[in-house]
Amino acid sequence: MGGREEVTLDTLVSTMPFTRTRLNHFRLRPPQSLARNKRVKPSFNKKKARNPSPTEMSVEPWASPQDQAAAEEEHSTHTASSQDQEQHPDKLCLDSFWSEVETIRQGSGYTDLDCSRRDSRQSEEGEQEEQWLADAGLSNLISEDSEDVDNVVLLSTLTRTQAEAVQRRLNSYTLSLRKRNKPRDVRDVFNSPIAQNLLPESQHSEELAQNSMASVAKTPLSGCVSHSAVTPEHQRGAPKEEFFITDVAYCEQAVIFLKQAKLPQNNSQRRKEDGTLPRVICPKCRLGVTHIQDLSHADMKKVRQLALIDMTALCDLLELEVKRHKTGKRKIPESTLFGVPLATLMESDQKIKANTSTPLFMQALLSFLEKKGVDSEGILRVPGSQSRIKLLQQNLETNFYSGQVSWDEVSPNDAAALLKKFIRELPAPLLTAEYLNTFSAVRDITELKQKLHMLNLLILLLPEPNRNTLKALLEFLSKVVSREKKNRMNLWAVATIMAPNLFLHKAVPSRLTEGAEKGHAEKAADVMRLLIRYQELLWTIPNFLMSQVRKLNENSNRRYQFYDRRIKNLLRKIHTDSREKPDKNSSELCRTVKIQVGDLVSGTMEYQLTSNSRASDLLTQFQRQSLRSPDNGKGKTRRNGSVAYPDCALYEIGGNIGEHCLDPDTHLLDLYNSNHGGEWVIKLKPNASRGL
Repeated sequence: MGGREEVTLDTLVSTMPFTRTRLNHFRLRPPQSLARNKRVKPSFNKKKARNPSPTEMSVEPWASPQDQAAAEEEHSTHTASSQDQEQHPDKLCLDSFWSEVETIRQGSGYTDLDCSRRDSRQSEEGEQEEQWLADAGLSNLISEDSEDVDNVVLLSTLTRTQAEAVQRRLNSYTLSLRKRNKPRDVRDVFNSPIAQNLLPESQHSEELAQNSMASVAKTPLSGCVSHSAVTPEHQRGAPKEEFFITDVAYCEQAVIFLKQAKLPQNNSQRRKEDGTLPRVICPKCRLGVTHIQDLSHADMKKVRQLALIDMTALCDLLELEVKRHKTGKRKIPESTLFGVPLATLMESDQKIKANTSTPLFMQALLSFLEKKGVDSEGILRVPGSQSRIKLLQQNLETNFYSGQVSWDEVSPNDAAALLKKFIRELPAPLLTAEYLNTFSAVRDITELKQKLHMLNLLILLLPEPNRNTLKALLEFLSKVVSREKKNRMNLWAVATIMAPNLFLHKAVPSRLTEGAEKGHAEKAADVMRLLIRYQELLWTIPNFLMSQVRKLNENSNRRYQFYDRRIKNLLRKIHTDSREKPDKNSSELCRTVKIQVGDLVSGTMEYQLTSNSRASDLLTQFQRQSLRSPDNGKGKTRRNGSVAYPDCALYEIGGNIGEHCLDPDTHLLDLYNSNHGGEWVIKLKPNASRGL
């Protein structure tokens, strides 16, 4: 399909900027100014030829269906007036925003949002850093019984900017310890020979980052236009396009962007943001796109740790001061639905319906609104009857789990009001007390890409029940926006109504609505509309985090190497161990694939790998040989006489990954090169197993 479709048989070379790590710089130093930490040696003129790796993008861009549909709709049907309405919220939207804020303040328990300071508190001096290190998987750095090897395994995967963020937290923690006159000094952690090796080489790291970004910018994409090029179509008002690059750590992209922004020629050519949302294209790498639900829980835990470090480094670079809050212990109301902690609600619901990912009550509410409410004019904005809402809530509390609730007479506006009430009456914010203010701070970021980078990392940091519930809500809101012609609720209207319900919570002090200026409402709604519009993109795991997780797993499997100081020089070659390299001269390889399709099929099959083999090709061969054979009767007959076959997927298990459900477009030879120690298993998808 193009020059970029060539397949190399080299062992996976991580596109992480710092594959060769030296750990001897990671020593405790006095806190330095952030500006000093940001200084990076320029290397724009240095170019190094390098082989394409599987983590680079292919010629096929990946964009969500919402982006494609929105781009086509905007290009073909939007008039000038509708484009103006999309760029900025109108007066009705702004009035609705403040009306919603007032409703929240006057609701039960919201008479004074300032009382939230009694329910939450900022951590004491040093406690923030201690909790941060624990969440990042680095609590051993300050533990008296720490094993240095545990620190080295994780820190050896970090980029330079990420490691600097860790260093700043350690500096801050040490200062707080000295103020509290504790005998333990964090500098004692770094006395051992193993821990003398912790920061990556800055010069080498930036060159790799620059080269990776340059290759992304120069690679021709089939059917796509580079976001830096201004074509006549763009001048005529066609939808803008932006490329969302995930091969390079977001904090390292920010370093490059901030350096380039200081150049005079870039300041003059910088495009002014007009409020319209472009079509964002995420180019697929040869290992495919990884969604959050595609990874095992063990690997997702590592993703969250690394995402926290990268997000913190990004906040430092963008000078976002975000304080994490803790919610105090609150009395749980005697209720079955409203005011119940989300984790508690999910635990009880999973006893009724195993594997459910969102509260059953919310599923029923959203199902009703999708059938009866999405076409209702002013849905979400038009308030329901307070007396009817109160009676409906009491009825649901009493009869929902017994199945005696009738939705036939329920007004869509009452149900929509109840949905908003359910969200804001959660004991802790849906976006969590720890990260609610960070979500709010996204509004102060100027560049769209950096906003999306921050939101992507924040979504990864949410606990699973919160993340799944938020996704269900955003999918419903996206359906409301798609029916704009009938319900008169465009993206700005939905965003301004829902923003206060997500960003204001009595458990966390918020500056989101200080004053009544138009700018506050518009900025708050802007974050909300980004969540709605780009939700498919935000629920994916960036390629650089996948590379770091693989590297972390590889280093964990070789922990013994970190104990011997005599082999510290071998750490630079940890990914190029000749004993484990696949044969570069092999033009074709044969892989044995395990089959575990419930009770239908089990065993193995042989599959011949070629340079163009993809996961979808392997699954097609499996279905043709094992499921669709006329004599095996493995399918399930539908009412219309057609045969439905089980929904299967190819999984990568073991090696440098726990369990990974593969994208159908994954190039299998590249996958073999990146993880030749892993097994390939064909299994039923989680949702498909319930129907068999």
